[in-house]
Amino acid sequence: MNRILVLGASGFIGYALYKELLSYYDVYGTYATQEGNFKDNQVFYHYEVEKGGLDAILAEVQPNIIISSLRGDFGAQLKAHQLLVSYCFATHSRLLLLSSVNVFDGLGTYPSYENDTPKAESKYGLFKIALEKIVEELPQEQHALLRLPLVLGVNATRIFQLKQAIKHSASFEVYPNLIVSATTADKVAQQVHYIINKGLSGIFHLASTDVIHHEDLFHEIAEKLSDKKPIFKSVFKSNDERYLALLPKHNKLPKNYQIQISEVIEDSTLRDEIDTLKASL
Repeated sequence: MNRILVLGASGFIGYALYKELLSYYDVYGTYATQEGNFKDNQVFYHYEVEKGGLDAILAEVQPNIIISSLRGDFGAQLKAHQLLVSYCFATHSRLLLLSSVNVFDGLGTYPSYENDTPKAESKYGLFKIALEKIVEELPQEQHALLRLPLVLGVNATRIFQLKQAIKHSASFEVYPNLIVSATTADKVAQQVHYIINKGLSGIFHLASTDVIHHEDLFHEIAEKLSDKKPIFKSVFKSNDERYLALLPKHNKLPKNYQIQISEVIEDSTLRDEIDTLKASL
């Protein structure tokens, strides 16, 4: 059985991965915060990337698949991933890196596909490009770059912020000129499960197969959540329409592992969540 270590398993996406894989593999995870029940979970290890200690966790768990969903100081993350690459070289293990659409935030004229050359202008985007380059030092069959778009879902931070804005008639920022793709944490977890199960490698854009204006996306979600509306604050970073969108093209997963914007909206506005929100208004 594969032994999997999810780095950042207490986070929004990391925990979705942990829950999805737990019933099928020998799964371990790391958490950075002392809050919650993770410290009582025997398969969770406390790990703060800034403080180190990853080598000891690797030595104890001895995973043959590592999924990196780490957050934290950029420099510390770069060092941690260099350690991961060395471990994978020595043990012939596989490393799956959750990357970001921001590796393309220096472009913007079109959606970005798997074979496009990354170009970033933000610090975060440049950092993610640097992480990808470290992971790509491994042989192709030993790594996968999993680039993510805007990730939503009922427990996503942006959805929580939108609900609070609705409840309190507060402002919520939207970008009318920005065109995005999206997905949910649960769909990402299903897709990663498939990639592991099939032993796939390479670059994957785990994003919706279609795009939408950022403003329209959150207007539609808000309409499904409540009859009330937040105060939508339009933010214009340029006068022209701009893409910050990934699309799968050259490395598509089977159709039942794909997702569309309509499904992202539906999965971010589950009925019990709507009823709970309306009851509190």
